[in-house]
Amino acid sequence: MTVRVVVADDQEVVRAGFGALLGTQPDLAVVATASDGAETVRACRDHRPDVVLMDVRMPVMDGIEATRRVTAEPDPPRVLMLTTFDLDEHVYDALVAGASGFLLKDVTAERLFDAVRVVAAGEALLAPAVTRRLIGEFARLRPRPPAPDVLDVLTPRETDVLRLIAGGLSNAEIAARLVVGEETVKTHVSRVLRKLGLRDRVQAVVTAYESGLVRPRAGG
Repeated sequence: MTVRVVVADDQEVVRAGFGALLGTQPDLAVVATASDGAETVRACRDHRPDVVLMDVRMPVMDGIEATRRVTAEPDPPRVLMLTTFDLDEHVYDALVAGASGFLLKDVTAERLFDAVRVVAAGEALLAPAVTRRLIGEFARLRPRPPAPDVLDVLTPRETDVLRLIAGGLSNAEIAARLVVGEETVKTHVSRVLRKLGLRDRVQAVVTAYESGLVRPRAGG
């Protein structure tokens, strides 16, 4: 199956570069490019991509608002934010808006390919430790009132699983920690996402911080 991709960036060289790289892979296809957020929303409606590579800073409509609109559509694509900085407060906002993760613009070709495939398959972006560090840092800088009651729908074991997801552990690592099978962990993860109305593990990390289940450590 071919993964359909939209590349959104206000710099033509970035759009062309990512497009050329993705075009070298037989299972990846760039179906459209966009130079601002409004164009991106239209491209997604017209071409129904599986994944959007979304620049954070674009004219007309920025990547955060475009992400919010794109992910609110029926059967939405997965969104990977493109940023120049590994700790960028706008990326945190984009994750809350519905993005599935982020990539630095100097990403290697292989990492780009892997990230698009993983996110298209319904998983969160690679490098959960980096995502966790980013979310933790900005949750610390911009704390929100804890809302632990949002987690009341979870069983104690599901709450444990959510806490470990927020710690950046993979399914295999969670299975080892809880001394259960990996398939059991997958079931728990699916139930956590479904009960909380979340799209993926990145959104689960955000919820774990914003509910107060996990407290950011000083320094990120």
